[in-house]
Amino acid sequence: MEKKNRLKKFKLFDMNRDGKGIDPGEDRTPNLKFFFKQFGRKFSKILSLNMLMIFQILPIIAAVFIYLFVTPTTPTHVHPEYTVLYGMDFASSSATTSTNLGAFSYQLGIPEYGTGVYWAIGILIGILVLTYGWQKVASVYITRGLVRGDSVFILSDFFYAIKKNFRQGFFFGLIDCLIMFILGFNLIFFLNSPPTMRNVIMQGTTLALICIYIVMRFYIYLMLVTFNIKIFKAMKNALIFTILGIKRNLLACLGLIIVTAIAVVPMLLLLPKFGVALVLPLIYYLGTCSFIYTYAAYPVVKKYMIDPIPENNPPKSNDYDSEDITDEVEQVEAIENEAETEN
Repeated sequence: MEKKNRLKKFKLFDMNRDGKGIDPGEDRTPNLKFFFKQFGRKFSKILSLNMLMIFQILPIIAAVFIYLFVTPTTPTHVHPEYTVLYGMDFASSSATTSTNLGAFSYQLGIPEYGTGVYWAIGILIGILVLTYGWQKVASVYITRGLVRGDSVFILSDFFYAIKKNFRQGFFFGLIDCLIMFILGFNLIFFLNSPPTMRNVIMQGTTLALICIYIVMRFYIYLMLVTFNIKIFKAMKNALIFTILGIKRNLLACLGLIIVTAIAVVPMLLLLPKFGVALVLPLIYYLGTCSFIYTYAAYPVVKKYMIDPIPENNPPKSNDYDSEDITDEVEQVEAIENEAETEN
């Protein structure tokens, strides 16, 4: 009896146990109400998945730690006005120049260049970029199963998805990281540029592209693990789905903002006193976000790419062969026209 009770305590993070059954007469319409039901039922599996998804951010955490605490630093003034104020105070010291000099003399320890630490950071970033696509297809494959109500075995399904989508996951992971780097670099560049009309327009354009691409990523990885589809076809379809599923996309973005706020605000308020505030989001954040955007995206993909498959020609497995939305619509229309001709 004691051994049985001990085993029950560890079922929360059992990555290969099946979940409870579901009432066959239950309304499973993928709306907001059912989201909370499904999220509560799958919460333990989401936490288990989150333990595997932590490897997506561990290289980033390690690189930031090395950059801030390991790299040799040199005192550097934050404000560019410091040098001008120092020259004015040196030439003709006064109460005004001394006050301004003190206000703009704040320094930061900027890491020095040319050290071996930068090689370590580069290796960590390289590991993240090379494995990012595999980790994403694996996590989305599992959250898709949770959303559909399939039997999910976290550990075995995670590595099965990597094996099944090994090539596409790798190459799109590289493309994904490149696009995110370019968009992020452009945003930082224009935010730090002079506030001219051109730069303001480019800031707005870059922000719009970032928002669109964030929503596209809801669908791209989902289509890669669901269909036999080319990467650029998946990207084209994802762009279309940003419009077709706009209501669900907006709700998903709102959910991601709320979850992020729940994770970040306690860190800002409690971090000076309680270091655990930094650790708590690592327990649930990534898995919860993955479940939110997969729950929002899957019904849209199902409506436009899975449901059009004729019932008399069912797929041989849970994964489907498809090129894009247009191909599916044309296939259904051809079958309907053929049936009308025969009648």
